Amino acid sequence: MEICLKSKEEIGYMREAGRILAACHREISRMIQPGVTPLAIDAFVEEYLARHGATPEQKGYRGFPFAICSSVNDTVCHGFPTDTPLKEGDVVTIDMVVNKDGWLADSGWSYGVGAIGKPLQKLLLRTEQALYEGITQAQVGNTIGDIGYVLEKAAKRGRYGIVKPLVGHGIGKRIHEPPEVPNFGRRGEGVRLAEGMVITIEPIFTLGSTGAVLWNDDGWSIQTADGSCGVQFEHTIAITKEGPVILTE
Repeated sequence: MEICLKSKEEIGYMREAGRILAACHREISRMIQPGVTPLAIDAFVEEYLARHGATPEQKGYRGFPFAICSSVNDTVCHGFPTDTPLKEGDVVTIDMVVNKDGWLADSGWSYGVGAIGKPLQKLLLRTEQALYEGITQAQVGNTIGDIGYVLEKAAKRGRYGIVKPLVGHGIGKRIHEPPEVPNFGRRGEGVRLAEGMVITIEPIFTLGSTGAVLWNDDGWSIQTADGSCGVQFEHTIAITKEGPVILTE
């Protein structure tokens, strides 16, 4: 499948979806506290998007039944929201794709619940920092490997694991478009970035050093093999002549 370059107008449509998504995440950040259930967050997101003329794109995608992915502690991605209340010391990742008038934006964010331990605090901080370091590499003429290189370097600095099977991707009218954007790589290798590309950058790091994961029987949720916590930070980025533009903030 060919990479689909977007016009400035089309990127503007995606930015509208991204603004709604970012505002929704800000509301979620205020909801996150001990006692709140992921299912309550899911219901809020569905209602919030409806009020803003948008829909949750992943609901129904390949049978996925929810508006959000909610991944708690050692579940690192694609978790189902449940009625189990979040508790003090948990970390939860809320990931969603917003459809506004047929154009999509994608952002996942990890949140500490109440007071969390110092190792998790550092993991959250350094994974978020890694995201922004990766974004600086999203320049016309650079390569996908340039992005992966700085993400991998950030993980190694913290001695964190990288969940290598899970990668960023192109996005537009479909959730997953080429190219893939791994969280590891070598400078100068891979697809060269061009004006009009829109990609997600989404480092997923674990406290355990291997980053090895297992797929659960539900066919969606993914857990660390060693039981350590994992976190994810993700933005949708447009590649422009002026530099990377974050569409989901």
